[in-house]
Amino acid sequence: MLKPAFEDFVHYLTVERGATDNTLKSYQRDLKNYIYFLNNVRHKSDWIEIGRIDITGFLSTLKEENKSPATIARAISSIRSFHHFLIREQIVKHDASIHIETPKREQKLPSTLTSKDVEALLSTGGSTPLMIRNKAMLELMYATGLRVSELVGLKVSDLHLTMGFVRCMGKGSKERIVPLGDMAKKAMDDYLQDARTTLVKRKQDKNALFVNQHGRPLSRQGFWKILKAITRDAGIHKTITPHTLRHSFATHLLENGADLRSVQEMLGHSDISTTQIYTHITKARLKDIYQSYHPRA
Repeated sequence: MLKPAFEDFVHYLTVERGATDNTLKSYQRDLKNYIYFLNNVRHKSDWIEIGRIDITGFLSTLKEENKSPATIARAISSIRSFHHFLIREQIVKHDASIHIETPKREQKLPSTLTSKDVEALLSTGGSTPLMIRNKAMLELMYATGLRVSELVGLKVSDLHLTMGFVRCMGKGSKERIVPLGDMAKKAMDDYLQDARTTLVKRKQDKNALFVNQHGRPLSRQGFWKILKAITRDAGIHKTITPHTLRHSFATHLLENGADLRSVQEMLGHSDISTTQIYTHITKARLKDIYQSYHPRA
């Protein structure tokens, strides 16, 4: 049977690796498809029967289904991790995933906001508790580059306005400290003083920093809806996601002279190569500026 080892792997990811919900869902989706192929196409019932040809056969089906290189690369990563686990648990002796080539992924530069877009987005105002909350969330995201999951997961105790920083738990339960600028500190102070106490209604939810109109912790989906509405009201005719704010935070820091290591630390990237994509953005923008303004370009 192939399934028990898969269930043990999911338990390992959850308990020992502390994988996030999104990571778990990705692994489960990829490996369920992989196991279905092995069971129903290859008619395999034991992991010791699996060889490299079975993995390449599965990847061929993904190509035939016109899956993107990124999707196939993610599937290969999931399969490799799983086969490493099989060896670790002494379920098999040979790594069937060895020498499986990962397709080259097209490097897409993340979209960022212009300074004008940022001003339009952050000029959102209003005196209602929800408007004050929305202003505080946007200021905080642009000031810190937090992921949306990190933002909605913040507790009141994570915010240190006097010291000027916020503490958050990133991927893999890694804690990091990110400084806050004056604009973000003011927006957060306004929210805590004038809005949050009005919104919080249930005692058990008093730890959540950002809450919805019912006093419950704000969800990721809830923030997406709020951002979409604010973007529309600001007259910005481009798609802005929570990650766009994160990308803009990093890009604007680098454009204004911040060093790559500091940006890496603030973003919570474990590998600096992940942060280096932002140097491509700034170089591309420099080229555009040169082409636009140099008299002999």
